[in-house]
Amino acid sequence: MSTLKEAKVGAHVKVARLNGEGAVKRRIMDMGITKGVDVYVRKVAPLGDPIEVTVRGYELSLRKADAEMIEVQ
Repeated sequence: MSTLKEAKVGAHVKVARLNGEGAVKRRIMDMGITKGVDVYVRKVAPLGDPIEVTVRGYELSLRKADAEMIEVQ
């Protein structure tokens, strides 16, 4: 299984699992990123931070560290 950080630009992936605990996991879930949700990777900055995605019709920017905690398939 890979993480959202490793997903290629233009890829549609499905969230398999959220790693992490406490406030970090809560912040990711508050963005609407939960198990089973589809994520479209729109853009990745040259150094990989931030990663811009579309989730549930909303455009979001994720930090690289947060994207590493999101396992996708």
